[in-house]
Amino acid sequence: MVLSTKLAALVASLPFVLAATKTLDFHIRNDVVSPDGFERRAITVNGIFPGTPVILQKNDKVQINTVNELTDPGMRRSTSIHWHGLFQHKTSGMDGPSFVNQCPIPPNSTFLYDFDTAGQTGNFWYHSHLSTQYCDGLRGSFIVYDPDDPLKHLYDVDDESTIITLADWYHDLAPHAQNQFFQTGSVPIPDTGLINGVGRFKNGPLVPYAVINVEKGKRYRFRLIQISCRPFFTFSIDNHTFDAIEFDGIEHDPTPAQNIDIYAAQRVSIIVNANQTIDNYWIRAPLTGGNPAGNPNLDTSLIRAILRYKGAPAVEPTTVATTGGHKLDDAEMHPIAQEGPGNLGTGPPDMAITLNIAQPNPPFFDINGISYLSPSVPVLLQMLSGARKPQDFLPSEQVIILPANKLIEVSIPGAGAHPFHLHGHTFDIVRTSNSDVVNLVNPPRRDVLPINGGNTTFRFFSGNSGAWFLHCHIDWHLEAGLAVVFAERPAEVNEGEQAQIVTQDWRSLCPAYDGLAPEFQ
Repeated sequence: MVLSTKLAALVASLPFVLAATKTLDFHIRNDVVSPDGFERRAITVNGIFPGTPVILQKNDKVQINTVNELTDPGMRRSTSIHWHGLFQHKTSGMDGPSFVNQCPIPPNSTFLYDFDTAGQTGNFWYHSHLSTQYCDGLRGSFIVYDPDDPLKHLYDVDDESTIITLADWYHDLAPHAQNQFFQTGSVPIPDTGLINGVGRFKNGPLVPYAVINVEKGKRYRFRLIQISCRPFFTFSIDNHTFDAIEFDGIEHDPTPAQNIDIYAAQRVSIIVNANQTIDNYWIRAPLTGGNPAGNPNLDTSLIRAILRYKGAPAVEPTTVATTGGHKLDDAEMHPIAQEGPGNLGTGPPDMAITLNIAQPNPPFFDINGISYLSPSVPVLLQMLSGARKPQDFLPSEQVIILPANKLIEVSIPGAGAHPFHLHGHTFDIVRTSNSDVVNLVNPPRRDVLPINGGNTTFRFFSGNSGAWFLHCHIDWHLEAGLAVVFAERPAEVNEGEQAQIVTQDWRSLCPAYDGLAPEFQ
């Protein structure tokens, strides 16, 4: 019998958890923003980009009243929101991906996202999960603090001032950029990158850089939240090293490094000791994703923020980038003892899946010969309506059935720097990209990993009934078909301990959306 993952342990503890409920209002609307000095129409949460941060404590429940006020015909006017990294046990319908877990929320309507964080803690985020809509701005951080964090002795400061978002930014509207991509085959290249929502583009206005304030002698837990649509960022701080302690909501043994590549949708906590001379230091996060020659606005060296020591003047730094420092490798990271490293065991998997990526019809992608297309009826609704076998599901998409309580192993050979995300789970990366080493004892655990070459392999336990997307988190690639759906424990979605909590609000979405004229979808 395969040992349970952290997910199964959390599920087992659910009946005994007493939780607070936090209620938030998200007004999804169109506003003019200029995070890099270039004004453009965008999609915001409560009028700001990045959107309103969700800040919770361990075991909190959350109710997010989502009001769709979108009116701009140049962008998608329906919407849905994914709460990235939350397991959504028994609430697969709240996971957010359009046509996998729900129908989109029509304009001029309201939907209540209502779910339990169920003991998860760490760094998460949220974003639109309808087409490429989050590239137009609907994205923000979601943090769950643990007052009894096993690693809290390593840092002195951990609050909203130490949350750092990394984003790409486009001057073009996402639907137009997507159409150009499909016509030309060239993936959209961002105009710039943003740290905490601000940045500069080449020959653009000198927008003030974000400032992260520190005090000499204190240790800071910086929560790095990568909310881009395409590139990865290489994060470093001049004259400082750090210890990485968390991947995607899972704490790991502290591991020192000078810089780290953070791919789309990944989250990392690092400990930075403010032990240098009181001064200003550059925080650097150049992006990789598309040839800068393809967008004359992009200068990756301009993606910066300022680490400012208390007592330093309010001026830009003059520090020089450190070269040759150690880059963190995922394989170096091992979950802390409390996370149960290696608890999936060392035996063979119960079900082995190989996903072969190909592009026989560029710019579209295939996985095992099928390019993903969104169905007209969400996968979860199909499951709730009785779909149990592959032939029961609509033929326009790729659905893989996962049986209950099995050790699942997924291998994705090849390269392409595709950051794959699995919904509803974390997984153990038993073979990282470009490695022949298989680690079944204490592999790194997270929910997004890059496919960079070799035969990247991860494992997880099928303990969470529902419909779960597995897809490339380069949003342009997802729209081009780089995805599959896992229908996990389909026989249990309607009854028993894994039965899904389904609200009338949720059931009303599809009739309302299906009744819209195409321009409002």
